Amino acid sequence: MSSSSQAVAAGPVAAAPGSTKALRTLYYVRFGFAIIWAVLTMAIATSINPGAVVLLVIYPLLDVAAAVVDFRSSGTARPKGPLYLNMALSLLTAIGLAVASASGIPSVLRVWGAWAITAGIVQLIVAILRYRLGGQWAMILSGGISVIAGSSFILMAGGPNASLTTVAGYAILGGVFFLISAIRLHHLATKAK
Repeated sequence: MSSSSQAVAAGPVAAAPGSTKALRTLYYVRFGFAIIWAVLTMAIATSINPGAVVLLVIYPLLDVAAAVVDFRSSGTARPKGPLYLNMALSLLTAIGLAVASASGIPSVLRVWGAWAITAGIVQLIVAILRYRLGGQWAMILSGGISVIAGSSFILMAGGPNASLTTVAGYAILGGVFFLISAIRLHHLATKAK
């Protein structure tokens, strides 16, 4: 989740077929990446090691890249603020995760949790504003769950069961929400033809 890499677009699907196609493709890519990333994270990130650090930093950097793609493909139907905010949050998170990795798993979970909360709020807002495009109810749920999950990561960081593999489950769930939205957008585009 924490994947608020969505531009805000107002208007019906018929008014923006190019942007909905690009958004749908972006959602499919996000789903595939989340699954692959989660499997690698579960396999590699049993402790803080170089591979785990690379994986941790790559996830928010992909979020930045997805926000840039979304920004460019949304045309004039997007306010700049939410995407710029998402890019800044994700870039700061990548830096924060690299730094926190030196302090251990609890620090990483706190940074990840703070990102999940803030990015979830942005994702919620964007999905609500983009609701008329269709397929956004999954993104609304994803944003809300991201806020709750972020809080749990922060709480988990203070406990004895702090584990990096929990973020893999978070990524899988976020990926599933992207897949649901992509399928829904595809269905709406097919109906509009």
